[in-house]
Amino acid sequence: MTGHENAALRWIPLLPLVAAALSGLWLVFARRELPRAAVIALACGAPIASFAISVVQVFQLATALPADARYYTDNLYTWISAGDFHAELAFLLDPLSAVMVLVVTGVGSLIHIYAVGYMDDDHREDHGFQRFFAYLNLFTFSMLMLVLGDNLLVMFVGWEGVGVCSYLLIGFWYLESANAAAGMKAFVVNRIGDFGFLLGIFLLFWAFAAAGVPTIEFREMAANVGLVAGQTLAVPDWLSFVPGYPSVPLLTLACLCLFVGACGKSAQIPLYVWLPDAMAGPTPVSALIHAATMVTAGVYMVCRMSFAFSLSPGAQATVAWTGALTAFFAATIGLAQNDIKKVLAYSTVSQLGYMFMAAGVAAYSAAIFHVMTHAFFKALLFLGAGSVILGMHHEQDITRMGGLRRRMPVTWLTFLVGVIAIAGVPPFAGFFSKDEILLAANLAHDIPGHHTLWLIGLATAFLTAFYMFRLYYLVFTGHSRADHHTQDHIHESGKWVLVPLVVLAVLSLIGGFFGLPDAYGELVGVQESNSLHHFLQPVVNAPAHEIDHATEFRLAALITAIGLAGIALATLLYYWRKDLVAGIVSALGPLYALVRDKYRIDELYDLVIVRPLGAISRGILARGVDQGLIDGVGVNGTASFVRATADGALKYLQTGFAQSYLLAMVLGGALLVAWLVRGA
Repeated sequence: MTGHENAALRWIPLLPLVAAALSGLWLVFARRELPRAAVIALACGAPIASFAISVVQVFQLATALPADARYYTDNLYTWISAGDFHAELAFLLDPLSAVMVLVVTGVGSLIHIYAVGYMDDDHREDHGFQRFFAYLNLFTFSMLMLVLGDNLLVMFVGWEGVGVCSYLLIGFWYLESANAAAGMKAFVVNRIGDFGFLLGIFLLFWAFAAAGVPTIEFREMAANVGLVAGQTLAVPDWLSFVPGYPSVPLLTLACLCLFVGACGKSAQIPLYVWLPDAMAGPTPVSALIHAATMVTAGVYMVCRMSFAFSLSPGAQATVAWTGALTAFFAATIGLAQNDIKKVLAYSTVSQLGYMFMAAGVAAYSAAIFHVMTHAFFKALLFLGAGSVILGMHHEQDITRMGGLRRRMPVTWLTFLVGVIAIAGVPPFAGFFSKDEILLAANLAHDIPGHHTLWLIGLATAFLTAFYMFRLYYLVFTGHSRADHHTQDHIHESGKWVLVPLVVLAVLSLIGGFFGLPDAYGELVGVQESNSLHHFLQPVVNAPAHEIDHATEFRLAALITAIGLAGIALATLLYYWRKDLVAGIVSALGPLYALVRDKYRIDELYDLVIVRPLGAISRGILARGVDQGLIDGVGVNGTASFVRATADGALKYLQTGFAQSYLLAMVLGGALLVAWLVRGA
C-alpha cells in the first residue's frame, strides 16, 4: 500500500451500479415492481451515498496531499496484459476528476430526487417507474466510470455506457414513434463520433508503443508525451490538400480524432443534431444527460488529454474555432424556438461551444469552471421547465403560456435565478465562468484569429441574454395564453420537484465564487481567490497570461454591458412593446423562417446522407449482398448444388445390392493397400 492508493474510490461508481442491477434484475425475474418507497430509497440512496463518499475523498485529496502529488488511485485488477502492455481496471481521483465526480453525484442526486415527483404519475403496465430509475442509476454509473477512469479504455467503457443509457432514456416513452426515433438518432450520431474516438485511442497507443512506452494510462502518457511529440505520419498523394502534406504530426491527428468523439458526445458542429431531438425524453433525462453530465464528457476528455492538445497547435485551433462557431450558430437558432425545452437544448449546445472555445485556447480550468456553473444553472432551468410543463399539464409551447409568475411563485423565482445566471449577470455563477472564457480568448495570441473568437463570444453572450429573457417573459409575465381548461388547472409543483429547484438556485447564485478571479479577490484582500483554478492547475497545466487588473475589469464590464443590452432588448420586445415583435418577424420574412426551422440542417442531412445511405442499404446491401449473394448464392445456392448433386449422381451409387457394396469395399481396400505399398 502507498499513500496514493485508496480502495474507497471503487464504491463511488459501484453503488449506482448495484442499485441499477437490483432494480433491473427484480423486474426481469419477479416480473413486477418493488413497492414505490423501496424503488425511491434504492434509486435515490445510491447516488446520494456516492456523493457523500465523493465529498469525503475530495476533501481528503485537497487537504492530505501536496499540490504536486494530489491524486488517489484504486486498481481493481489487470484487465489486459499483452507483452509489455498492461491495462488496469482502475480509478483515478485527481483535481480534474474530483470536480467532475462532485458535479455528477451532487447534481445527479438532486435530479434523482426531482424525478420522483416528475414521474409519480407514471403507472404504465411496463413497470416504467422502476425501469426509469434503473436506467438513471445505470447512467450515473457509466458517467462515473468515464470521469474516474485511470486510462483511455476504462474511460471508453463509460463513454459507451452513457451512449447506451441516453438511447434508453431518450426513447423511454417508446410507444410514441418520435421518441423512439429521437433515441435512435442520438445513438447513431454518437456512434459516428465514437469511431473517431476509437481511432484516436489506437493512434495514441501506436505512438507511445513506437516510443517504447506502450501505455494508455493518463498519468504515464502525460509524463512521456514529449517522446511522441515529434512523430509524423505520411500522407498519401490523394490527400495532398491536407495542411502539412506530405506528412502530418501523429499527435495532432490523434487529438483531432479524439475531438471527433467529443463533437459527437458534446453536440458540436456537425454532430450537434441529436441533442435538440433528445428533448423527447422525460425532463429529468434532459437535465441529467443534456445539461449536467453526458454532454460535458467531451469537454472533460479534451481537458483530461490537455497534455497532448497543448502540443498540437492545429488541434487546439480546431477545437477553439469549432466551439466558437457552434456557440454562435446554436444561439441564433434559440432566438426563434417556441418549445420551452428546445430553447434550452440549443442553449446547451451554445454553452458547450463556450467550453470548447476555452479548452481550445488552453484555458482548461475555465472550461471546467463553466462545466460546473453550467451544471448548476442549466439543470435548474431544465427542472424549472419540467415544473412548468407539469403545471401546464404537459404543454411545452411558450406561446401558449404566460402569467405563471402568480400561479407558480417558487418555480418562477428559481427559474429567474437560472435565467440571470446564464445571461452572465454578476454576481451569479455564469458571469464569472463566462468572463474567464472570454478573457482567455482575448489573450490567446497563439490561436489564429483569437480576437475574432472573442468577438464571436461577445455576440453569443448578447444573443444568450436576449433569447433566455424572451423565454422568461413569454412563460412567466403578462396574461395567460393557455386555453381555459388548462388555465383552470395550473398549479405549483410538489416538494419533490421544488426542493431541488431551490438548492440549484442557491448554487447558481453562489457557484461562481468557487472560481472567483484573483483580481476580484485582491479587491477584498483575499489572495489566490480563484481556488478552482489553483486546484486544477497541476493537472491541466496551461500557460499563464499576464494582464493588468484594470484591463481585466474593463473587459468584464464590457461583457456585463453586452449581456445587459440583450436583456434590455428582450424586455423592450417581450414586456414593454410586444406589438413590435410581429412587425419585426414580418420584416425578416424568409430569414426568420429559416432560423425558426433550424436552418433546415436536419433536412439537408436527410437529403445528402440519410436517404442515399438508406437507398444503398436497401438496394445494394440488403437485396444484392444479403438476399442475393449471401442467401441466394451462399446459403440457397449451396443447398441447391448439394441437392442436385445427390439427385443427379450420388443416388445412382445406392443400388440396394449387397454384392455391389462388397465389390466397392474390396476395390477400395485394394487401392488403399496399393497406395501404402507404393509409399513404402
